[in-house]
Amino acid sequence: MPDKLNIMAISGSLRGRSYNTMTLEALASLASGSMSFQYATPKGIPVYDGDDEADNGIPQIVLDLADRIRAADGVIIATPEYNFSIPGGLKNATDWISRIKGHPFRHKRVGIVGAAQSPVGTARAQYHLRQNLVALEAQTMTRPELFVSLAQTKFDDSGKLTDDDSVAFFKKWLEAYEEWVRRG
Repeated sequence: MPDKLNIMAISGSLRGRSYNTMTLEALASLASGSMSFQYATPKGIPVYDGDDEADNGIPQIVLDLADRIRAADGVIIATPEYNFSIPGGLKNATDWISRIKGHPFRHKRVGIVGAAQSPVGTARAQYHLRQNLVALEAQTMTRPELFVSLAQTKFDDSGKLTDDDSVAFFKKWLEAYEEWVRRG
């Protein structure tokens, strides 16, 4: 394992300034110098179509994302919750990635987090994403879980995490995640 972990941070939201993207940025800002973060979203990935795949192959945007996942020491996915589940764009991205030989998520250490404006947070979406990742043979971190509820009260207008309790818990989550990835 390298001294500095390469972490692929995927926001399941297509919005440029989503609370899930802010959550990933907050994690990166709070991480020790032993982790570096690179970011991606499912934006621009076409809807999966088996006929299109047969005619044109896997789109380059999907191949590039798969290469970045494969090269990472660990992955963190921040998922919004849409209608009690994960957003279609994120599910679509995992559907495309499942079609790639060599299975980029196989045995990859994946941390799942999420932020929402509701008091319930993203618990249901995180569990659905965890189920989806089982099919991709990813290893998902089970504890601690990071659910950011009432996200609009935790971040300021510039996207900085300002809630002291959340900052402390983000640090605790990061320590557990780093230890778990390094054990892998």
